[in-house]
Amino acid sequence: MSTTPPPAAAPVTAGPFGASAAPVPSRKAGSGGVLSRTWARVVLGLVVPVLLLGLWQLVSVLGLFSAVQLPSPGAVLTSAADLIERGELGTHIAISTQRVLTGFALGAVLGLVLGALLGLSKLADVLLGPLFGAVRAVPSLALVPLLILWMGIGEDSKVTLITIGAFFPVFTTVSLALRHVDKNLVEAARAFGLNGIKLLTTVQLPAVVPAVFSGLRLALAQSWLFLVAAELIASSMGLGFLLTDSQNNGRTDRMFLAIVLLAVLGKTTDALLGVAEKWAVKKWA
Repeated sequence: MSTTPPPAAAPVTAGPFGASAAPVPSRKAGSGGVLSRTWARVVLGLVVPVLLLGLWQLVSVLGLFSAVQLPSPGAVLTSAADLIERGELGTHIAISTQRVLTGFALGAVLGLVLGALLGLSKLADVLLGPLFGAVRAVPSLALVPLLILWMGIGEDSKVTLITIGAFFPVFTTVSLALRHVDKNLVEAARAFGLNGIKLLTTVQLPAVVPAVFSGLRLALAQSWLFLVAAELIASSMGLGFLLTDSQNNGRTDRMFLAIVLLAVLGKTTDALLGVAEKWAVKKWA
């Protein structure tokens, strides 16, 4: 008569307070769930905007507001079609996007370099920290007259204002993140002969990749915000100009069009930066 062998006992591991049974492996939270799929996230992300659009149309049909106060979605689309026929809408979008991307790139590079300098050097932090803190507290519109005086009303003053707006989120995030890099990690890298720029690019910056991209995404949002202020500087084209010009002429439909386009472009560029963030985190972090 054969007997069935007893089931094998669970492996025992020694914990800080004695022996304990090995934990049962758990499934990753949300793994395989609907929300982990890109298409589902996109579809669900469109639910609230579509509902708001429907509410906007309903309010317009019911006449709760006048057409001047709240034009219907159809009126906004008509104004967009009119500007497209004139060949103006594409120019407005292209010019504003060029200004934002140029200012964002310059501000991000400067913020990364100076943020790394102050984050790694206590002397630089003591010397320059108070100055940057004071400049950061100055409202953006307060700089417009000074930029016009120094640079005129051309593209330089507009791009410079956007650069200032993009600089501080990256600068602040990078400098703070580098101060909190694990010191044991840095010492281990130095023990392997890494110093200076090689230490920064090999160990310290990869350690703060998520924080760097958080600063970059904030900087990109700031760039679109500063665009409107920048295009107050004697502009004749751009979405900021379209917004203010429509206000002066009582074209509420074009005002709404400019606002919607700024929102769409801002979200699109942020989504592209989010894709770059996932790639960078996967590769370096």
